[in-house]
Amino acid sequence: MVNTNNKLNEEIIALEKGALDKWFKGDTSGYLNIWSQKQFSYFDGAVKRRVDSYEDIKESVLANVEGKLFADSYDFEYPRVQAVDDMAVLTYQLYAKTTLIDMQYNCIEVYQKEEDGWKVIHSTWSFIRPMDMDFGKAKSIV
Repeated sequence: MVNTNNKLNEEIIALEKGALDKWFKGDTSGYLNIWSQKQFSYFDGAVKRRVDSYEDIKESVLANVEGKLFADSYDFEYPRVQAVDDMAVLTYQLYAKTTLIDMQYNCIEVYQKEEDGWKVIHSTWSFIRPMDMDFGKAKSIV
């Protein structure tokens, strides 16, 4: 069945864009606020293994970019929310020229309804057509 809940679609997209707005100002708190502290996992093309908890993502990945990643703007393209009951999957493409890397990601965010609202329980950031990318231009995060 196709998700036709426009209110839910708008809510999920607003949560994500709110986190991105902070992210590109060097502030990781937007994602810390929408990621589930109860159960969380994360894949990224720049990370060797899956991150399996909120604490691990906070200490490993986010600590390395806090206050270091900035962009004047970003393009949030082709968002789609697919939802059933208390689960929703947001997919979109993200483009941004940042102080660390030129981002071109396929993003998958799996949201679950928790007591205090919608939270991301799984996040995947995969490079769009990685065979076309020049990773030599990426700046060291650490």
